[in-house]
Amino acid sequence: MSRFGNRRLLQNDLEEYSEFFRDRDVKQITHFGTGVLRYPSVAQITTLQSIKRVWAVGDRYYKLAAEYYGNPRLWWVIAQYNMMPTEADVRMGDIIYIPLPLEKVMSYMVG
Repeated sequence: MSRFGNRRLLQNDLEEYSEFFRDRDVKQITHFGTGVLRYPSVAQITTLQSIKRVWAVGDRYYKLAAEYYGNPRLWWVIAQYNMMPTEADVRMGDIIYIPLPLEKVMSYMVG
């Protein structure tokens, strides 16, 4: 499941972009609406398992996602769950939780 799966597609045909459209020979641009990721509720968290991991030298969200989920592009699940949106927010020795099962976690965050 992608974090983009349930986002609305929007048609941008605003007059203020007319020069942009003309330069690209298009009448409008289709793009995703702004997504909203939710944090699981306390009740939802109690239904999840989580693997406790100490952040160490060389750790990256994408590496953890590849290891635990089999897909490095799901790095954002770990980041969102830990409320640390970027690796710059994590310090060596911090505890990171890997939430499982993935399908249930994502249904809480994106659903």
